[in-house]
Amino acid sequence: MTERGAVAVASSNGRQRYLFIRILEACNADCFMCEFALSRDTYRFTTGDFAALLPAAIEAGVGYVRFTGGEPLMHPDLAALVRAGTDAGMRMSVITNGMMLPRQIERLAEAGLAQVIVSLDGSSADTHDVYRRSPGMFDNGLRGLRRAAALGVLPRVNTVVGPHNYQQMPELQRILTDAGVRQWELSPIKLDRGIKYPDPEHVRTVCDPIYEADPDTLLVPLGKRFYGDTPEEQELFFSDSVTPRPTGPVCHVVEDVIYIDAKNERTYGCSCLPHREDGDIGGAPLRDGDVIALDTPAFRRHVAHFRAVGPRSCNGCSTTAAGYSDDIARLGAVRPWQY
Repeated sequence: MTERGAVAVASSNGRQRYLFIRILEACNADCFMCEFALSRDTYRFTTGDFAALLPAAIEAGVGYVRFTGGEPLMHPDLAALVRAGTDAGMRMSVITNGMMLPRQIERLAEAGLAQVIVSLDGSSADTHDVYRRSPGMFDNGLRGLRRAAALGVLPRVNTVVGPHNYQQMPELQRILTDAGVRQWELSPIKLDRGIKYPDPEHVRTVCDPIYEADPDTLLVPLGKRFYGDTPEEQELFFSDSVTPRPTGPVCHVVEDVIYIDAKNERTYGCSCLPHREDGDIGGAPLRDGDVIALDTPAFRRHVAHFRAVGPRSCNGCSTTAAGYSDDIARLGAVRPWQY
C-alpha cells in the first residue's frame, strides 16, 4: 500500500511521532469492559479545534494521527477531520467498533484515511456481538475491513483477550487472514480486579502457535504475547495480572506518543495512561497559557517520569506499546504503524 501524505518533519530523535486524539466520548456499543459503554456524552472535537492544533503537531514532529473515542464514526465531521490532517501531511487513522464502517469507509478513504482499526473480540457474531452487546457488529466490522483493504486503507484489528475468549484466537486468526487484515493486536483485558486463568499452560498451548505462525501464510500479532514473552513476564501475568511491559531500562513509547484527552484538554505520553490512576501524575495541560502546545515543560516532566519508571510500575501496557519500546531499544527504529 502506498503511504499517503508523509511529512518531512521528525522529532528530535529522528522518528515521527504518533498523535492520538479522543475526539468524542459517546459510543453506540455496550462493551462490558469499557468505560465509554453506551455513553451519550455530547462533547465533540471540532474542525476548528484541529486546525488550531495542527501547527503544534507539525512542530512536535507528528507524522501519524489516530482518532479515538468513544466511537469516532459517530462524529458528524469525521471525514472533514481526516481530510484536514491529510492535507497537512499527516497519515490519518481511526479506531472504531466497526458497526457504521461499511457505510462510511468510502467517504473516509476519499478523505485520505490511511489506516482503520476495528475492535473484534470473538471469532464469530455469536461470541463477539455478545461481548460487545451489539448485534450485527461482527459482520459489519469484517465487511468494513474488507472494503477498506480494497480501497487501499490499511486494515487492522485490535482484540481484547481474556479467559472468556482466548480459545477463539486461532479461529479468529484464520478469519482475519482470509479477510485480508494486515495488522492484529492482541492485548489482555484490563479490569479493576485481578484476571485469573485456571490453566496457564492451556493458554500457552492454544496461543503460542498464533505467535509462532508463518507470517507468509497467517496474520501474526504485533508486539509481545498478551501473556508475556519471557518466563518472568508470564509468571507476573498469570500470578499477579501484571500485563507485559517494555523490557527496560526505559520506556521508549513516551518519546514518540502524544495522547490528547480533548474534552479535558490534557496530554499524555502514552495511549494507555489516560485510563489509569497514578497519584498526581495526570498528564499535562494542552495549553501553555492561551496557546496550544504539545511539548511544554509540564509534558516533558510527565514523559520523563514514565520513561524512567514505566517498565517497573505500569500495569495496563498494551502489547504493541511494549513491543514498540523493545524494538526501539533493539533496532533504533520501527516500521510505520507499529503502534
